[in-house]
Amino acid sequence: MFVTPAYAQATAAAPGAGAAFAQFIPLILIFAIMYFLMIRPQQKRAKQHREMVAALKKGDQIVTQGGIIGKVASVRDDELEVEIANGVRVRVVRGTVAQVVSRTEPVAANA
Repeated sequence: MFVTPAYAQATAAAPGAGAAFAQFIPLILIFAIMYFLMIRPQQKRAKQHREMVAALKKGDQIVTQGGIIGKVASVRDDELEVEIANGVRVRVVRGTVAQVVSRTEPVAANA
């Protein structure tokens, strides 16, 4: 009828091993959901932006993050010279390009 304290402690500790793992399952599921809904799309967007910035060339019309629209006049290592009006050129960092409005097509050689 009476349970000894040693027997009560032994039976209470045994189911705890499986229950401890079960407590982490919701945490693991929350992390997995956050990865697929937030982290992965952000990494994909950053990769596309890096590829777009790396492919910039002279003649491309761009929009900077500051809202300046212009045509790429020259390309250097980490900066661009952008012509925003006739004779008005500004230097911008490559990373500040938000989008490419139109790309220049390479001129086909006459055969």
